[in-house]
Amino acid sequence: MATAPWFVISPSVLLSTIGLLRGPDKTVPTPAEDWRKAIVDVVIPAFKEEDNIVHCLASLARQTMRPRNVILVEDGAKDQTVPRAREYAAAAGLDLTVIERAASIGKTPTIKRQAREFDSDVEFILDGDTFLESPDYIARCVEELYQGVGIASACGTILPMRPTDRHALAQTPEFQRWHGAPTYDDPHARRGALHALWWWTTNIYRECLYLFLQRFVYKGQMVFFGSITNPVGCAVAYRRKYIADLFDHYEPLFGDDLTNSEDIFIGFALNYEGYRNIQLQDVLARSEEPEVQRLPRQIYLWSSSFLQSCYYFDALLRTPFKTVKRWRKARRDRASGEAQRIEELRKVKEQYRQPFGKAYTLQYGRPIGWAMFLAALEKVAFPTALVIMLVLRMWEALAVTLVAELVVSLAVLFVVSRGARIATVLKGIVITPLRYLLIVADTLTMLRFASDLWITGNRKWRK
Repeated sequence: MATAPWFVISPSVLLSTIGLLRGPDKTVPTPAEDWRKAIVDVVIPAFKEEDNIVHCLASLARQTMRPRNVILVEDGAKDQTVPRAREYAAAAGLDLTVIERAASIGKTPTIKRQAREFDSDVEFILDGDTFLESPDYIARCVEELYQGVGIASACGTILPMRPTDRHALAQTPEFQRWHGAPTYDDPHARRGALHALWWWTTNIYRECLYLFLQRFVYKGQMVFFGSITNPVGCAVAYRRKYIADLFDHYEPLFGDDLTNSEDIFIGFALNYEGYRNIQLQDVLARSEEPEVQRLPRQIYLWSSSFLQSCYYFDALLRTPFKTVKRWRKARRDRASGEAQRIEELRKVKEQYRQPFGKAYTLQYGRPIGWAMFLAALEKVAFPTALVIMLVLRMWEALAVTLVAELVVSLAVLFVVSRGARIATVLKGIVITPLRYLLIVADTLTMLRFASDLWITGNRKWRK
């Protein structure tokens, strides 16, 4: 989520708009593998999730495509997460494997170990603070994952977890197998009015952000490039072999110190190889968001990870500067006719087909590199522009900029919000001050990254 353009009148938004207007690759895929035969293992990284773990597991029990294994990895918290998970699994007949860490090692090593220790076709990562609202979430992700060998990850739409969503899941038969009562005494409801206010504030902020990102920016990227920069890591299906190969390559270089958010690094690394990360609009998961006072910390993790991944995979960001070289190659291929003859002979068709391998990326870049370059440009340029206007006291220009940004952002929210357009626009107005306050946190993150890069030399980035 770290690649959100702060200023919505931006090159990224224009890029997504062009993609949506142009339409997707019209190639009809003919996948060689049957997704229904895929073996799926679900890995649940959890740390202090005693209030969420039953919701997480109950949503798995509702899935139309049942995983072979459900592996809960408790990362050393020693709370009630494991006892409640085992209690639910016994009551619901869910086959659950529990791995308890003596001390916390983080999410990245968990994904790496499970990719190596199990032999599934698909490694589905479901965070302990997330539940799958759509019963066909896993099935749809696996189905789309198998539309082509170039697709390495698939996730659905992610929205904030609200009290009403928790209550709705608690009314399902799968959830009620655990407590056997008609109502569920949700611990979230007992946190007090102040905590409820902080949580509500974060939820409306994140709802507006996620709708803007996933139903507009990411959707446009998907149509334009057949990929997004990175999957949303709280509920994502990976081709296990691709992930295992990824860690086999990068572990000798970096160990477990990749970036501060594993899904962003993994997404960049997969794009670097020529694979694609896709997002589905027709299935939904809900994830618990931090209370508002913890937002700066999460902004730091996401934003710094994006910058760190840009540093590691700078060849992707240099894609725009290789456009002429790539255009000349495409022209030569068309002139020779060889590429067209090969394509006509292919029995397996795939949308957005591109050559695999790092060598191609180094020489020609990747189409999705345009999105990464523009996101990095905006992340630096917009706060810088605001600071310059403030320092030079360009009040009129500043006012015009902020009003124009607000109008366009609200217009986008109105278009992408289905069934609650007015309510979403009002939420967008309410959270505008918070959105701009968080630009300060993001600016500090960029300064800290610059210090890591050029002053301290710190590269111990890890989640």
